[in-house]
Amino acid sequence: MSFPVSPARAPGLLGVGGVVAIAAGALLVLLLQFLPPTNEISPLRRTISEYGLSTNKWIFNLALVLVALGSAVLFAVHALRRTLPASALLAGAVWTVSLLVIVAFPKTNWAVGPSAGGTVHRVASVVGFVCLPVGLLLASGRVFGDDTPWLWVARVLALTSLGWFALILTGVVVMLSGGGPWWTFVPLGLVQRLMALTDLLAVATLAVPLLRSP
Repeated sequence: MSFPVSPARAPGLLGVGGVVAIAAGALLVLLLQFLPPTNEISPLRRTISEYGLSTNKWIFNLALVLVALGSAVLFAVHALRRTLPASALLAGAVWTVSLLVIVAFPKTNWAVGPSAGGTVHRVASVVGFVCLPVGLLLASGRVFGDDTPWLWVARVLALTSLGWFALILTGVVVMLSGGGPWWTFVPLGLVQRLMALTDLLAVATLAVPLLRSP
């Protein structure tokens, strides 16, 4: 016996699916910190992408694909409902593609030396971490409408994510001004993880209007 999904329920179900995919990706990344050999990677000083250089890289890659899939679903449903400005849709698409680029091009293994693929990875990371919060700021007004509490939750999360990124940029400025290496200015691994967590929580807020749809 089949139970067809009515069009009215489809946005809510897709919203749930998107959040589940994002949450599953986040949990897989967290799991890597408890599985050998990635449990030896310092979560304070080493970036998340370090997992992609280990034998557990398939778990890391699967996690990013799940986050990309969940993000794409949430942005796509809002685009179909015409509640997403074109600029926000573009930012969401760039964020999603950047995650897949990070999977395709692992970070530089400095034990071997710099690589072109590592440079692509770094650029994709920066672009993705900037585009997602900017896209959410652009989208929040139309996506949440009169739902003021969730509107501000989304905006605060987006601004917090940009704040974490600004903290890393401050380290770069300090280094260029004669200070120490930018990656030692703050606990880089911790700041990046907090920024990633904030991003995932921010993009998950896009599911709220879908769950409340008639």
